[in-house]
Amino acid sequence: MIKGKTVILGITGSIAAYKAADIASKLTQAGIMVEVIMTEPATRFISPLTLSGIVGRPVVTSMWELSSEFSIEHVTLAEAANVVVIAPATASTIAHLAAGTADDMLTCTVLATKAPVIIAPAMNDNMYNNPITQENIAKLKARGFIFVEPVYGRLASGKIGQGRLAEIDNILGIIRSNLGQEGDLAGKRICVTAGGTKEPIDPVRFIGNRSSGKMGWALASAARNRGAEVLLVSAADYLPETAGIQVVKVTTAAEMAKAVSNAVKSADALIMAAAVADYRPKDYAVKKIKKDDTSLTLELLKTPDVLMEVKGNLLKVGFAAESENLIANARKKLMGKKLDIVVANNIADTDCGFGSDLNRVTIIDKNGRVEALPLMSKREVADKILDWVVELIFEGGI
Repeated sequence: MIKGKTVILGITGSIAAYKAADIASKLTQAGIMVEVIMTEPATRFISPLTLSGIVGRPVVTSMWELSSEFSIEHVTLAEAANVVVIAPATASTIAHLAAGTADDMLTCTVLATKAPVIIAPAMNDNMYNNPITQENIAKLKARGFIFVEPVYGRLASGKIGQGRLAEIDNILGIIRSNLGQEGDLAGKRICVTAGGTKEPIDPVRFIGNRSSGKMGWALASAARNRGAEVLLVSAADYLPETAGIQVVKVTTAAEMAKAVSNAVKSADALIMAAAVADYRPKDYAVKKIKKDDTSLTLELLKTPDVLMEVKGNLLKVGFAAESENLIANARKKLMGKKLDIVVANNIADTDCGFGSDLNRVTIIDKNGRVEALPLMSKREVADKILDWVVELIFEGGI
């Protein structure tokens, strides 16, 4: 779990410094203690008062601030860190770190810490691609520093090139991945499925369902944040950041079955959050079917039952989307597919479910335990499910 962890957020003198406020805000909202260190040039782009208001803590801007609890014993700040992230990082700061200099509070802290250090550069593309900068980056990578590469886009100069700060969600994903390395799923490999499969009729049409993949993604990211090695088999059209998550993209039920079969060979648990199509068209039309007739008849064949085909000594979690007899039908699925846990939700609920960021579920396990959860975010639901997974994995010695 990443709540209660400490992140040192270093901000340097790049025009992208304003984006650090978003990083600080989202980390703080996740229950993470954020200590902000700003270089003097960074204060020219964004006010320390802004960052202090966001994190609810004093912002360190100098080694000589007598008002700072870290003004003398800067090592204390370094030792408090679970992760140090510098975003944005200028070419100058990267050069100082590569040389091992410690002439301000940020470089002193990095030199003194044993925590992972994540660097997200942002600068002019010529500066970034300069052989000196690339050599400095290579040195730091060789020493174990983690880089979030800048992206192509419009730069402050107006030109297009590689130098823009990486997407905030990607930076946050890498931070969360590193914070969770000692979580309660550390050392475990979890396979998660997400999204609704699509069974093609012709080049433009398919049989599908309303699953967005949000629940599967929430489970994958939550498992990553708890230290697991996560493989996400996804049929979703879009996923938010997946830093630290291995993603296998699929479209059809057959593709998902094959990907899951390969993934579970080394997995400790499979969480089937995907809505797999039950049927597929028997025949695929290579060319678009013209709308010449008043009706279209399709012959459908059953698709593979992914959960039923999974073999091996691993924990299996399934989902039951029901419109009636929720508990009875969920228990039937639990027994019929030999699951360890089934997560049931009522698709008749209009305030959550498909496409929503919210969910209301009932969790049932093979031991007969039942827990009905109130309406909450899918991210919160994911952690509730993983609490059960953790308990059963270690209970069963998996």
